[in-house]
Amino acid sequence: MSSRVSAHSLLIAPSVLSADFSRLGEEVREVTEGGADLLHLDIMDGHFVPNLTFGPPVIAPLQKWSDLPMEAHLMVSNPSSLVESMARAGVNRLIVHAETDPHLHRLIESIRLNGMSAGVALNPSTSLTVLEEILPLLDRVLIMTVNPGFGGQSFIEGSLSKIRRLSSMKERLGCPRVRIEVDGGISVKNIAQVVSVGADTIVAGTAIFSGPSRKDAISALRSAAGVLLV
Repeated sequence: MSSRVSAHSLLIAPSVLSADFSRLGEEVREVTEGGADLLHLDIMDGHFVPNLTFGPPVIAPLQKWSDLPMEAHLMVSNPSSLVESMARAGVNRLIVHAETDPHLHRLIESIRLNGMSAGVALNPSTSLTVLEEILPLLDRVLIMTVNPGFGGQSFIEGSLSKIRRLSSMKERLGCPRVRIEVDGGISVKNIAQVVSVGADTIVAGTAIFSGPSRKDAISALRSAAGVLLV
């Protein structure tokens, strides 16, 4: 049975962190030519999450290899300090964790003032209630379906209920344009389930970069989703 993504088409966002960094430019070009919709950039500081990844000096040159929108997911303890530098590096969409800043409204405003669309990410243990007052100001909500900080983890099955409840919250608060993004453990085996409960943007790392063909991997995800675009 096919799933239906109401009001949005399905977006596939390759997580660049899973790419071969010895040929990062070529990897970005391959997923661009292979049908990706945007580039997902995982920024980790070694504090909010254990790992340390990359920042604006790595991000800015990617514009030479792709014309796709760039989405940065800040898994950092002090996201406000990176807003301006991310904008200068060419980031179009900035996602911050609700758990990292007690002044989330002010942070969202800062992101918008710097010309980027704004999203909020929630860890698996974080309740949707933190979104009640902020959802109308957002462009997307990123539901972490694994614990942030490491690639290759298994999908947390309880996330399906959380995605479904977020979809209901969008309707209740009158926010149909807010996208529901999911990140962690998504593959051809579970993408249809994730889409069927309301997700419309899929971040995938291992599922795209572990095989020989980036194009085939992206096509396989779309096919497995079984989505009727409306």
